[in-house]
Amino acid sequence: MITVDEARARLFELAAPLPEEEVPLAEAAGRVLAREVTARRDQPPFAASSMDGYAVKSAEVELHAMFKLIGEAAAGHRFDGRVGAGQAVRIFTGAPMPEGADFVVIQEDVSHSGDLITIVNEPGTKTNVRPAGVDFRAGDTVSAPRILRSADIALMAAMNIDRVPVRRKPVVALISTGDELVMPGEEPGPDQIIASNTFGLKAMLEEAGAQARILPIARDSVSSLTTAFGLAEGADLVITIGGASVGDHDLVGQVAEDLGMERAFYKVLMRPGKPLMAGRMGGAAMVGLPGNPVSAMVCGRIFVVPMLRAMLGLGAEAPTLSQAPLAAGITANGPREHYMRAQIGTDGRVTLSGNQDSSLLSVLSEASALVRRPPNDPARGAGDMVEYLSI
Repeated sequence: MITVDEARARLFELAAPLPEEEVPLAEAAGRVLAREVTARRDQPPFAASSMDGYAVKSAEVELHAMFKLIGEAAAGHRFDGRVGAGQAVRIFTGAPMPEGADFVVIQEDVSHSGDLITIVNEPGTKTNVRPAGVDFRAGDTVSAPRILRSADIALMAAMNIDRVPVRRKPVVALISTGDELVMPGEEPGPDQIIASNTFGLKAMLEEAGAQARILPIARDSVSSLTTAFGLAEGADLVITIGGASVGDHDLVGQVAEDLGMERAFYKVLMRPGKPLMAGRMGGAAMVGLPGNPVSAMVCGRIFVVPMLRAMLGLGAEAPTLSQAPLAAGITANGPREHYMRAQIGTDGRVTLSGNQDSSLLSVLSEASALVRRPPNDPARGAGDMVEYLSI
């Protein structure tokens, strides 16, 4: 068996960054920017008013000063003349500043009579003018890689970028294995259960940026598993769930190797999730996850999500762990790295879930964190700091 860190390092060797593709800006949210993009214009492209008011010369601004109105400027409609001494232009937010004006007196500080205005409140020193290019200049860049958020999309739209270079989404084929499984909505036999892992993993991996497809359940036979692997052709990553242990009905490793899988490792010193397998099948990475639901989901979080991030060009890095104090003491850990379901309280303290059985999805659903216990970690008391991964 190898350590968690060793297993993750070998998985990263199977997870080269994928090629880039261009998508319309409107479809780029949540995608990973593959390379920096460059602004095609200044923003704003002209000095603009930041308030509704009157554009005048700053040298003439003082309490009780009077000005003659000579025109109006609105967003999208500039005033074409020039502001001279003692003159003002009615201006609205976002409108280009008229030539000759460099100060906007806000409308609340002005009284209006015919075509004359008077400053009736102390105007202050703020010009209420946004200089040209104050947000960004043509040639400024949005750096990559990054997961594009709504703010990034808005920024690129303002930069006049209509198509965006992003990493292609990793295509993941999910294969649940076992005669005991039926799909949600079907009627299970007396000895069968519902295939839950596939759906939980699909949600997890798509949240991480993948395109996951659920293949038909592979039964415990060589022919069924061979067919399932055939249906996974074209995927960047093939994930099997169950059947990777050493029982008489655990055929995944045998069939995968018969089909040419080059095994990277088998079994990891961790709980839950010891029977983890990985390798390469043709052009695809292959990961065999344990069949116990919590084991599969924890291994997905600890191993598969970092693989996907590496394939998306976000770097080959372990998940980020935080620290928090224990709400109550815990006993010593055994020889395997242990990821224990837990809740982070409103006081920031960690409470371990009462039952750590790897088959209990209800416990995992209530958890907000996985507490990482190193191998042979000694007993810990209340208030001791532990590492955890938010989930």
